[in-house]
Amino acid sequence: MDRREVVYYAALFVFGLVMLWNGQSIFLVAGMMLATTLIAFTIYVWYPMAWEKRMDRVENFLRRNHYKPYIYFYYVTANRLDEEVEITMEKLRNNSTNKSMQAIYQAAYGVYRKDMFIVRQAVPNMRRSDYRTYYETCLLIEEGMGEQAREHLKSIRRRWMQSALLAEIERKLGHREMAIQHAEEAVSATNGAQRYMLVKEYERCYAEE
Repeated sequence: MDRREVVYYAALFVFGLVMLWNGQSIFLVAGMMLATTLIAFTIYVWYPMAWEKRMDRVENFLRRNHYKPYIYFYYVTANRLDEEVEITMEKLRNNSTNKSMQAIYQAAYGVYRKDMFIVRQAVPNMRRSDYRTYYETCLLIEEGMGEQAREHLKSIRRRWMQSALLAEIERKLGHREMAIQHAEEAVSATNGAQRYMLVKEYERCYAEE
């Protein structure tokens, strides 16, 4: 918990005590505190995580939350901090109780390591979703089954996933310009932490070629 969160929760606690001391209904106080907490969560967590477009602000948010592995994972993988990736993954394995969500992080870790065996092990543990189809398509691409991958990804509803997969298919075929076009579409279709990861990856990928 960072200093800003400590100050927020302390202020909220004092506010609740003052309200109760002044004879306000406990239900009213609880409702106001819940609403305030939801608003604060949206402003300080959900917005930078999912909606923010300015990469410097997203990066600051990810770095500031280094004690939250499910958030910090985006930063360490995007910047290829190998040692911290291993530490963060260990925390995710130990702390996550959601089997499907843990499998998604495991598959992302496998892609990061370029270890498709890890991805293949993780996929069956995911519930049916765009994420499962995304990683199934990643496996098809790595196996050189480009046409099957194109068909498989059509069921994905998230546009950034479709575009990112198409970029990878075209890159492996040596179609650089088409790959860059799809990569730009993927970046444009997402915000927050996912956008940050894509931007970092594509900067490396296409700067090196």
